[in-house]
Amino acid sequence: MNAERMKEYWRRNVNLIIGLLVLWAAVGLVASIILAKPLFGVHMGKVPLSFWFAQQGSEIIFVCMIFYYSWKMDKLDKEYGVEEVKLSKSTPIIPQDKEVAK
Repeated sequence: MNAERMKEYWRRNVNLIIGLLVLWAAVGLVASIILAKPLFGVHMGKVPLSFWFAQQGSEIIFVCMIFYYSWKMDKLDKEYGVEEVKLSKSTPIIPQDKEVAK
């Protein structure tokens, strides 16, 4: 992959991460703090919805975002021809090059 294409791949990866972090922060802040009074009247079981979002909602959204990020990055990897290196048992993780060892 040439350098320009790699920069585009990395830019799209970073934009995806930023977008997901903004979404996570928005859900955590908006649903549990800013909308606390309106959501207090709505209950999830016996717990006010604002409390539920503050305690559980943001974690559930975060886990869903992890799966979404993984799925989206798989698509992006295929689009740009990027793949992970598969190591065999005989492939050392740290290069055994004599010049590197010095």
